[in-house]
Amino acid sequence: MDMWPLYLFHPGAVVVNIAVNVLTTCRIFPTANGSVELVSLDTGLTDSYPSMEALRSAKNYNHALAAYLVRFFYSSSEPSSGFHIETHSESPAGAGISGSSALMIATASALARFTGRKLSREQIREIVQNVEAQLIRVPTGCQDYYPALYGGVSSVHLNVDGIHRQEIPCDADEIDRRFVLAYTGAPRQSGINNWEVFKRHIDGDRRIFRNFERIGEIARAMHTAVASADWDETGRLLRDEWKLRRTNAPAIATPFIDRLIAISRKNGALGAKVCGAGGGGCVLFMTEPEARQRVEQKLAAAGAQLLPFSVARHGVTVGALKAVRSEAQAKGASNRV
Repeated sequence: MDMWPLYLFHPGAVVVNIAVNVLTTCRIFPTANGSVELVSLDTGLTDSYPSMEALRSAKNYNHALAAYLVRFFYSSSEPSSGFHIETHSESPAGAGISGSSALMIATASALARFTGRKLSREQIREIVQNVEAQLIRVPTGCQDYYPALYGGVSSVHLNVDGIHRQEIPCDADEIDRRFVLAYTGAPRQSGINNWEVFKRHIDGDRRIFRNFERIGEIARAMHTAVASADWDETGRLLRDEWKLRRTNAPAIATPFIDRLIAISRKNGALGAKVCGAGGGGCVLFMTEPEARQRVEQKLAAAGAQLLPFSVARHGVTVGALKAVRSEAQAKGASNRV
């Protein structure tokens, strides 16, 4: 729903999301010799160039996410001093929980501060969304960036006059008690799945259009259900949305995902859905609080990797490293730079 221009064909389009406290970090410091070094601590991917000009001239990158953002912030041919970038994400690769989007927000926010660019959060969102489209070479949606920017529970309204994020006031502690997040062990292919649905929608597939209309209705109802703490309704809406998304793109599910969802339902889950574009990645399960531990145990026994689930109370934080660490510890910040 959040890919331009699809949402323009569905007035009232909205996406509801939760910021999960799975952290991303970016650290930048200058180098003495003018070299540019890009290091991904979690994947082990690195790039090293003797100068910024050498980075701009390179045809391929190992740490492409950082390289593409550096190219944007240093797009002019003017001489620049060197620096070292380190990034880290706690999200498994291809988990579908917007780990790469959060990492782009962290890296872009750090680069903006490092280069003296005064950018609003919405400007940063627009930059990283466009850079990601350059990187993966298919259209990208907007909603993945808002959890990292703001934290909390959000509704992202997709209107003709622009994109507007609205905080949904709710009891984050209650949400923490009701949700389980599990990684299937197989990375999803978001660009492929999203692009196939995108093309079919633009080509006039009436079934896709009707499903999008219904998904929009579900999302608006989900906003109301979460805001009013109607958890039975939230579970029902999760189930309904998952059925529609499977119809839109059958590849979103795998036999293992179907098995995990069936196991969860037998043990007290009220609903479940794949995160992101599916085909792997993570699955989100909603349970009654008293059933959560049982659902976690059964999912782990079936081979799923459980990830810690809690609502991130805050979004991206930028500053000197020591100051950011202190603030993050004080606030429980979700994404810090």
